[in-house]
Amino acid sequence: MRLNHLAATLVILVGAPALAAQQDSSLVTLDRLFNSDDFSQDFFGPARWLGDSGYTTFEAAPQGRGRDLVRTDPATGQKQVLLAASRLIPTGDSLPLPVENFTVSSDGKQVLIYTNSQRVWRQKTRGDYWVLEVATGKLRKLGGPEAKPSTLMFAKLSPQGDRVAYVRENNIYVERLKDGKITRLTSDGSRTTINGTFDWVYEEEFDDRDGFRWSPDGKRIAYWQLDASGVRDFLLINNTDSLYSFTKPVQYPKAGTTNSSCRVGVVDANGGKTRWLETPGDPRNTYIARMEWADNSDEVVLQHLNRLQNTLQLMLGDAKSGKVRTILTDQDSAWVDVVDDMRWLDGGKRFTWVTERDGWRHMYNVARDGSDPRLITPGNLDIAQVLTIDDKGGWVYYLASPDNPTQRYLYRAKLDGSAPAERLTPADQPGTHNYSIAPGAAWAFHYFSAFGVPTVTELVHLPDHKVVRTLVDNGKLKTAIAKLKRGPMNFFRVDAGNGVTLDGYVMLPPGFDSTLKYPVLFHVYGEPAAQTVVDTWGYNDYLWHLMLTQQGYVVMSLDNRGTPSLRGREWRKCIYRKVGVLASEDQADAARAIGRWKWVDSTRLGIWGWSGGGSTTLNVLFRDPEVYRMGMAVAPVPDVHLYDTIYQERYMGLPQQNEEDYKRSSPLNFAANLRGKLLVVHGSGDDNVHYQGTERLINALVAANRPFTMMEYPNRTHGIYEGEGTTLHLYSLLTRFLEENLPVGGK
Repeated sequence: MRLNHLAATLVILVGAPALAAQQDSSLVTLDRLFNSDDFSQDFFGPARWLGDSGYTTFEAAPQGRGRDLVRTDPATGQKQVLLAASRLIPTGDSLPLPVENFTVSSDGKQVLIYTNSQRVWRQKTRGDYWVLEVATGKLRKLGGPEAKPSTLMFAKLSPQGDRVAYVRENNIYVERLKDGKITRLTSDGSRTTINGTFDWVYEEEFDDRDGFRWSPDGKRIAYWQLDASGVRDFLLINNTDSLYSFTKPVQYPKAGTTNSSCRVGVVDANGGKTRWLETPGDPRNTYIARMEWADNSDEVVLQHLNRLQNTLQLMLGDAKSGKVRTILTDQDSAWVDVVDDMRWLDGGKRFTWVTERDGWRHMYNVARDGSDPRLITPGNLDIAQVLTIDDKGGWVYYLASPDNPTQRYLYRAKLDGSAPAERLTPADQPGTHNYSIAPGAAWAFHYFSAFGVPTVTELVHLPDHKVVRTLVDNGKLKTAIAKLKRGPMNFFRVDAGNGVTLDGYVMLPPGFDSTLKYPVLFHVYGEPAAQTVVDTWGYNDYLWHLMLTQQGYVVMSLDNRGTPSLRGREWRKCIYRKVGVLASEDQADAARAIGRWKWVDSTRLGIWGWSGGGSTTLNVLFRDPEVYRMGMAVAPVPDVHLYDTIYQERYMGLPQQNEEDYKRSSPLNFAANLRGKLLVVHGSGDDNVHYQGTERLINALVAANRPFTMMEYPNRTHGIYEGEGTTLHLYSLLTRFLEENLPVGGK
């Protein structure tokens, strides 16, 4: 009965497809949002810089068959076809390869092409690779006859452009381009012995996927090896795709359980024995989160973390002897973040390092042995991301926003700290900016958006930031957005009490009347992995929220303490061992304050979130049940014991050492307090946040006799998008539950 009711309501909500063309262009509907291309977005790239002399992209061939590889002169815009699509037709085929990504060798003689990709967990990192020899037009598929389709990963040309290394079925191979000879560098790869790539938890929480590196001289390869034999399988159950159910095992270390052991080795690119680096500690209770060659072909630099992730050792490993020495140690009473912004300077004599040791995320210029740290970015401000180093000019280019943590701008500073930082993004362009900067820092692709303003991509000259030409303006999307009925939108700060102020945004209904009282739906995340209050284009979430304002809702979002806002170390790390507790306290206190605003109906407050936001939704409903009338929790973590080691232990410590903190941070332990209406949504095939947690939550709510509504999407993963009609159905469900449980409109 329930499913039939859902289907009937869905037809009413979205209408018949034949009526889509007759819809009011001033209104967002679920049908327009998910069943049409009315709000489709254009993207630029992929593109590759060729020094400062130009960049390459694949562009549609004039004949309409495939895409040509084109070089563009940044100054003049003149284009040159380097590789016609007609040259990308394999022998025996009639159509060019559908290029998904590409790399051009440093000498321009080889093009490495990625196609036919398959998803591995979150991203499509497994596929087919082809190499085209530009001079002869020879096109050859890599892997040899033993390679099954879509089994190669992370193929990379050697620095000399004469060989390609790749991972296949957890082993590393090198293939010589002149004759196709394949050398197998590792032979022990298996489900549990993982060479050159990573297990689930390293990929998800350290963003580690590509697990090997060519040495600069092309003679060696350094790689990670993980031994996952001690990690238990979590079984995902598939009840729908065969006559009998079956399980999909995922090796997944839950908080406090056994991790994979990890080590880094160096092997000759022509084959031979691996020399393992002699890192300290139990390899199952330490992490090697980052590894690169140390600006030469003799040493490897490692970022080595203890299990609690509160001590990071920067180590240099000798590729010949395997000996390792620590050159820098970063410690924190909470946790230390992995540094993605390390760059070598002065021919490897110095390097950049980012740390919060003085209370702000600052960059330092450090000698190779870890001595003589020189502060590059002084002041009470955080840098967000390093984009490039102009070693010759003596500049570092980075993103920051000292005055407004909801935004991002381009700055540059002298590497020797001799001059104050200067902002390069024009002052009349508020919002969020990102850049892909050419190696000499004379040119950049500039990506700009703001709240409700789709992304524009420009080619700019640096450092004057002069716009040379617009590459993608998203004019069609902007026109569609301009036709929509939109009420005012503002960023604000609200006093949550005890000296805490939170950043927020508010979207008001069209025709907003301040003499009336309106319902408010809060969108929340609340954990250390993401902000929601950002001055940037919000894609479908923005448009869905806009649809709700058109119906008469006010939509707000707040960033509580513990979110990764540019507000200093204390802001971000005071959440340690209080995940769920501090976030819900801040969110509820701020909602109480907002409930006293004259045009807010404090009896009609709702909240929704996904993943960590689903967890925060449960926490506020259970811990502050008098504040919110309803909530919608999508893919939540009701019991933090059930999440993975790297994420949960980073922010909570080990459950064996502070079990009470784990209990206090788990919303299901407070489920008996629920008063409002609750919708819980989860995919049963979620390999990230397991459906197991929602089933435990169900038991807690049943035991407390608390009514609730839930929806399971069979075999869907954490994004709940697989399968025909899934996204439309999900947002129809959320919309309907909101309309039924949070009365709409000003009163």
